Amino acid sequence: MSLLTTKQAAQRLGVSTARIRAMILAGRLKAKKFSRVWVIRKEALKAVENRKPGRPPKKRKGKE
Repeated sequence: MSLLTTKQAAQRLGVSTARIRAMILAGRLKAKKFSRVWVIRKEALKAVENRKPGRPPKKRKGKE
């Protein structure tokens, strides 16, 4: 079992540490919190590796 910090996970995925914390809080990335530090298993990164970059498109009025 290999554990990563939010900084290490962010570097592996090419995103910011804030994005990693957002994924954790949204429930998309499994992690455990020890004191003030989030710890993530390497295997858990596979769940979010193939995500689409950027924000989802906004829905336009009248087009559904």
